[in-house]
Amino acid sequence: MVLNPKIPALVLAPMEGVTDARMRAWLTRTGFYDYCVTEFIRVSETALSEKHFKRTVPELSPQEKNQSMSYTSCGVPVLIQLLGGDPQKLAQTALHAYQAGAIGIDLNFGCPAPTVNRNDGGATLLKYPHRIEAIVRAVRDILPAHVTVSAKLRLGFDDPAAIDENSKRAEQGGAQWITIHGRTKTQGYTRPAYWKPIGKVSQSLSIPVIANGEIWTVDDLKQCQEETQCIHFMIGRGALSNPIAAAQMRTHLGQSPVTVENPIHVPEDLNPKEWANFFEHYGGEAARLKQWTRYLAHQKPVPWWNTIKLAGTAEEIIDLLRKL
Repeated sequence: MVLNPKIPALVLAPMEGVTDARMRAWLTRTGFYDYCVTEFIRVSETALSEKHFKRTVPELSPQEKNQSMSYTSCGVPVLIQLLGGDPQKLAQTALHAYQAGAIGIDLNFGCPAPTVNRNDGGATLLKYPHRIEAIVRAVRDILPAHVTVSAKLRLGFDDPAAIDENSKRAEQGGAQWITIHGRTKTQGYTRPAYWKPIGKVSQSLSIPVIANGEIWTVDDLKQCQEETQCIHFMIGRGALSNPIAAAQMRTHLGQSPVTVENPIHVPEDLNPKEWANFFEHYGGEAARLKQWTRYLAHQKPVPWWNTIKLAGTAEEIIDLLRKL
């Protein structure tokens, strides 16, 4: 899979504890996303095996005989995201992921979680530009040329100016594109995101740059586009808080919906019966449906939250919504 530098793309972000295989399959069936990325897979003491990927990434073990590996069930590409600090272990793991069927590897240099950073992973690598280059190079060198390698970064660990050096190091290591989240590690997810530094990087590199961070609505995307001059965008929490917004973003970018198998219709408002039907077809557990509802509340209050928050099963949630 190759990101075309001249054709705008929307990417579904990897979100730990949110975008599991079921969520990836469901959100890509909207036709809004050109590709998606798995939640990070941590590489620590030893390289992970091919069997590990077959077991933990369902897209690498398709259920349908005619379905290609490393694609969601509706045909949207899935990249495997790896997190760690050892170049050789990451390289061996990337090779095993490829042998399991992966078409692309994304390297995580952006996770701000303290437990991850204390264990030499994620955003802590932003303090060591030479290590970013070494990791990207090791992974790029071990894989066949047709398997893509990309990197996800933040502006820096605590200094946003670090993105200039870190992005160049990722490019020098062989990354075919990078995604930049417009905040430092220490800023976490505190608003706002700072998009202008992403634009500076985009103008300085010869590889595509995907802008990420606080893109919830089409107006956010327009402002991000104005400040960065990017044409590629990664959507995270906004994919759940306002699912239909991604359709509006594609229209703004001049892109038609992605052709997918078994497309789904996304509710355009908070009508409880429409969400009951949507949740029923999604088929997730009660905790995931409540999680999604809390994301919906980011934009405006969800009038039926109090009705479902004590429900113990997905079936109960759906029944309660249908009665409203």
